[in-house]
Amino acid sequence: MRYAFNESDFMVSRKLISLYLTKAFDDGDEFIPWSSLKYLIGEAMYGGRVSDGLDRRVLITYCEEYMGDFLFDDCQKFYFSRAGHDYELPEWGGLESYTNMVETLPLVNGPAVFGLHPNAEIGYYTNATKQMWTDLIALQPRTGGAGAGMSREDYISGIAKDIRSKVPLESMDIGQHDLIIVREILKERNALRPPTPPQVVLLQELERWNVLVIRMAGSLEDLCKALVGEIGMSDVLDALGDALFNGRFPDLYRKLAPDTEKQLGSWMQHFTRRKTQYEAWIDEGEPACMWLSGIGVPESFLTAIIQATARARNWALDKSTLYTQVTPYRTTEDVPEALTYGSYISGLYLEGATWDPKRMCLRRQDPKVLVTELPVLQLIPTEVSKLKLQNTFKTPCYITQARQNAAGVGLAFQADLRTEEHISLWVLQGAALVLNIDT
Repeated sequence: MRYAFNESDFMVSRKLISLYLTKAFDDGDEFIPWSSLKYLIGEAMYGGRVSDGLDRRVLITYCEEYMGDFLFDDCQKFYFSRAGHDYELPEWGGLESYTNMVETLPLVNGPAVFGLHPNAEIGYYTNATKQMWTDLIALQPRTGGAGAGMSREDYISGIAKDIRSKVPLESMDIGQHDLIIVREILKERNALRPPTPPQVVLLQELERWNVLVIRMAGSLEDLCKALVGEIGMSDVLDALGDALFNGRFPDLYRKLAPDTEKQLGSWMQHFTRRKTQYEAWIDEGEPACMWLSGIGVPESFLTAIIQATARARNWALDKSTLYTQVTPYRTTEDVPEALTYGSYISGLYLEGATWDPKRMCLRRQDPKVLVTELPVLQLIPTEVSKLKLQNTFKTPCYITQARQNAAGVGLAFQADLRTEEHISLWVLQGAALVLNIDT
């Protein structure tokens, strides 16, 4: 998240360093209280503004990597080479030696200076370009044709009818009244026993799905009528028409659908795939491999996996957790039969790193490859006291590439991914999993 760091934080930190160094010099101290300085600057001055645990991990890692005790190592000179420049401390001397060293520093620093992969710069400019085109499209005039002599109203009407044909309301595949039928199917499948935690998640998902498809069907029909003058054009329908014309996902549906950064075309493919997974879940039972991106509230499914296992093994729910393990399976079809305890999940994408299928661990990104798909992930419920991890990186999994907002919304779970590198590498490179990319 973005925090309101300002010039006063920097100035106070400088004064703290000046105070401690001056006192150490005046008193003739053999050692400088560097640990206290790091705590005051990193944990108090800057860390006091940080409210997110993962952001605090980044801040502490920066303190360790750039302000560590290695600065005082007499046996090894401070030196590192990044972004095509060799960085080192100036020789002991007067003001001139320090100013000469400052003059040799580059005016523009690349992402590598901050521990990021060069791909981070590509991602920054890509996002800036997308935002620029979004703004340009929004500034286009609302009159004129969309090509082949078609008027704007006819173009919007065609898009609305096409989307309406894909909304499963008349067929009642998963319609407003299907919940009664679904409950009967689940009751018969469970031999009259109460629904399992994953089945409760299914019912909750269908409730949200029903609200979305009813809103979509009603608004699209009203829009088509408003375009031909049968009813008045409201502000809501006008905004919906603009979104369809510009190919954007309408804000009217955004609060009822899983968080996404997709445009309209790719979102409709995601919508159709969600429908297919829900139908298979109803007809065939819980899938052996769950497409987690297609669940409206992924956290509820993950919690249900823990609940089901805790009930079966008589574990305390508050002392149970999920351990994750990357499998060699590349697609859902490769996954064997469903697990007795736990589950397989697919549809995860890796940013800031990539997965090495041979060594089964994280490795650095390839140039110009910003996002890669992670193999199928296995969820293993276990007791917290029995979980002993080594050589793993606690990787956050976010709903979208926008990651987490200031309200703390957007983090689905944290996965344990194997690594042969120090975790500071992946922290500074911003390694994370995402459920939904913008394409």
